[in-house]
Amino acid sequence: MKIASVTARQLLDCKARPLVEVEIRTDGGQVSRGSSPTGSSVGAHEAFVLRDGDRLEYNGLSVHHAVASVTDEIAPLLLGRTLDDLAALDRLLIELDGTPDKSRLGGNAIYSTSIALLRAAAAAAGEPTYRYVTELAGLAPVSTVPVPSFNVINGGRYGDVVQPFNEFIVMPFRATSIQQAIESAVRLFGVLDGVLTEYLGRAPQVASSYGFAAPTGDPRRVLELMSEAVERAGLTDTMAFALDCASSEMYDDRSATYHLLGNRVSSAELIDYARELTSAFPLVFVEDLLDEDDWEGYPVAVSTIKDSLILGDDLIVTNRDRLARAVVTGAVDGFVLKPNQVGTITEALECYTYARAHGVHAVPSGRSGGVVDDVVMDLSVGLGVPFQKNGAPRSGERIEKLNYLLRVSEQIADCTLADVPAIAKFSR
Repeated sequence: MKIASVTARQLLDCKARPLVEVEIRTDGGQVSRGSSPTGSSVGAHEAFVLRDGDRLEYNGLSVHHAVASVTDEIAPLLLGRTLDDLAALDRLLIELDGTPDKSRLGGNAIYSTSIALLRAAAAAAGEPTYRYVTELAGLAPVSTVPVPSFNVINGGRYGDVVQPFNEFIVMPFRATSIQQAIESAVRLFGVLDGVLTEYLGRAPQVASSYGFAAPTGDPRRVLELMSEAVERAGLTDTMAFALDCASSEMYDDRSATYHLLGNRVSSAELIDYARELTSAFPLVFVEDLLDEDDWEGYPVAVSTIKDSLILGDDLIVTNRDRLARAVVTGAVDGFVLKPNQVGTITEALECYTYARAHGVHAVPSGRSGGVVDDVVMDLSVGLGVPFQKNGAPRSGERIEKLNYLLRVSEQIADCTLADVPAIAKFSR
């Protein structure tokens, strides 16, 4: 099939911020769309998000320039081309932009187009997108779905509370099915509401990422409250935890220190604090423990923290070169796979393939400014990853990700839940 038309428009993400949607029509009549979400916390090394900067429209966040990049430059390049080589089409987009960070056309314009191309190519092949992803990655057909994880308590600044860690996550890692995994997490979220209400003496605040706002600046106390909710819900044997520290947000470059418990601490002190937490609680992973450019600190964290996987998000930004550096230096056990960070599906798959070849875990994740029908779900299933990041079980686009797993589990013959206990260090 050939590309008959490429159009773009400005739509909104789940936080009512403008994003680019690209629509591709084939000469066979199929219509495929892609849109690029954006995180609330954006790493310094991510692909550039092109916004207009006009304070009179969406407070400067509109994306008409990125839409014009698609309409005026990308569309003429793609019209009439066949859909049998996604990598070649993505390379055309990269070459057309010509900048290291995709800043000329906009990473949001390029990535939205890349998603639409992937879906159009899958439709042309007559396959679900997740199955097409499996073939692109050269993998055997999948027989599992990943274990979802849920960001139930959100860090940040809430009045007098400054919680330095960004996400406190629950993961039903010993569930026996995707149905049980989702039900138990939803049930726990309700119990946690009651536990936090008792602790605060009022209903907990809903945070910007739709979890509960951190009730205290003490990470250990938050994990204790989560543990209490797990026990009340009768899920002690099923549920584990994880952390996304997003420490670049709390890092002071001048003093090379991090905010923790009202003090400024060194990289070594933060690593030792995380080691204590991983010894006390069942943490499957600790993400972004250190600053996004702390290449010296991450190998120390990996060698020091024995009970949890150390993941890099802002450190790696789904960039194969940065991942290669991390592999050589022993900086991570895994990385968070966010294709919009690098800007094309092909580059994201290349990063995944490199990780797989070097024994590094890939953990797909949506963004806080999410969208319904997020292609990350197709990557999660198609690549057969053990677990993924889903956000709190609240708000439509997050619930849709869970519904996707429920639906797709019926399409996979003899589908089982991925075996996270086999890779969780604390459970060995």
